[in-house]
Amino acid sequence: MKFLHIAAAVVWLGGIVFMLFALRPAVTTQLQPPQRLPLIALVLSRFFTLVWISIGTLLLTGLAMLLAVGMKNAPLGWHLMLGLGLLMFALFGHLYFGPYKRLKQAIAAADWPEGGRRTGQIATLATVNLALAAIAIAAVLFVV
Repeated sequence: MKFLHIAAAVVWLGGIVFMLFALRPAVTTQLQPPQRLPLIALVLSRFFTLVWISIGTLLLTGLAMLLAVGMKNAPLGWHLMLGLGLLMFALFGHLYFGPYKRLKQAIAAADWPEGGRRTGQIATLATVNLALAAIAIAAVLFVV
């Protein structure tokens, strides 16, 4: 269970780091919005499939590990990770059904300024999720 849990977190968080710090800055300097935004949307569509699988895996494995020791016997850090994880799942749901959906609509309408605005929102929400993940990991490692 722990291996699957960590692997799912690595996929999700590693993908966020790649998108924010490698792909987005590179395509921003190399491509104009009519080429850049469809590329970003295509990459996000593939990545988001992996994120949905990761979320399901994280939820199932996390709950299985919590229930195996009993909720009242679980360390405080585990409870903090659960709460932060649920918040992260909700933020991703908002990102997916809000800004990402509107990014695809902007691309279909060739509304490049709106598409750029939506990619900015996606990056902001992804950054928040990355920070929450760091706090969740710290909670498990340092809060008894």
